[in-house]
Amino acid sequence: MVGRIVEIAEDGRHLSLRRGFLVVGTGHEEIGRVALDSIGAVIVNAHGTTWSNALMIALTRRGVPVVLCGPQHRPEAVLWPVDGHHVQAHRMRCQAEARLPLRKRLWQQLVQAKIRMQGSVVGALGGPEAAFARLARTVRSGDPDNVEAQAARRYWPLVMGPDFRRDPEAPGANALLNYGYTVLRAATARSVMGAGLHPTLGLHHHNRGNPMCLVDDVMEPFRPFVDLTVRTLVRDGLEDLTPPVKQALVAVTTLDLPGPKGTSPLATALDALTHSLATSFEAGSAALDLPTTPTALDLVGCERAQ
Repeated sequence: MVGRIVEIAEDGRHLSLRRGFLVVGTGHEEIGRVALDSIGAVIVNAHGTTWSNALMIALTRRGVPVVLCGPQHRPEAVLWPVDGHHVQAHRMRCQAEARLPLRKRLWQQLVQAKIRMQGSVVGALGGPEAAFARLARTVRSGDPDNVEAQAARRYWPLVMGPDFRRDPEAPGANALLNYGYTVLRAATARSVMGAGLHPTLGLHHHNRGNPMCLVDDVMEPFRPFVDLTVRTLVRDGLEDLTPPVKQALVAVTTLDLPGPKGTSPLATALDALTHSLATSFEAGSAALDLPTTPTALDLVGCERAQ
């Protein structure tokens, strides 16, 4: 499902429920409202935000994640529903009992897809796409050679320039990446929870303080689309998180991607991937439904449209 990303960015807002709408207000004045059934995620970046319990319950019943962000737009917590799918208990049990070889094969497929997507982005910018396709083919089960990191070392200079360093605490392009990844993480969390999977039980990510390890695993193949959008914005001199810049980053979730069943928005591709992940846990075999790698030409059009 492709839903609206609602961001609360101004301090002192109150969020409440009224006749099927999320209502944003300040004091006794209503500022705006959004139909609950049209919401894909709520991202709270502002200080002093308050909300009603009835609203939180209504959002969780619809599987809408509420993401609470700290400095530099980094997510600190996500509210997720206890009951996200009608066979959630069974799927979580299969997920928890998945053997290491299966988890390694699933991670292999995700890393291969991520590197191929990175290659498409590099190709759209006139770089050596074929080199990334070759790297993707060398990824073994569990990626013991850390080909993902090898690809990253080649990727970032080609996309963001030789002087760029990925630093989540830094402003400018890094802050834009943080925001774009937060939007993507929220969309991925919704899909993971909607598939009846536990977001903490990851395939590869396993930081003991991270409640979204599986979410971070699943979103990996889609990160390059955020990177391309940020690169385009920075190229055009847009390095501050203004409303138009945020809109461009939110629009990544609606990017059309080719797949085995035709073209669909990125958010729909996330739903297909998480469903296939759940069935892989149930069947004990790795068979992920990943989008087809877009051609560099496809992404050139996307890059020019930003």
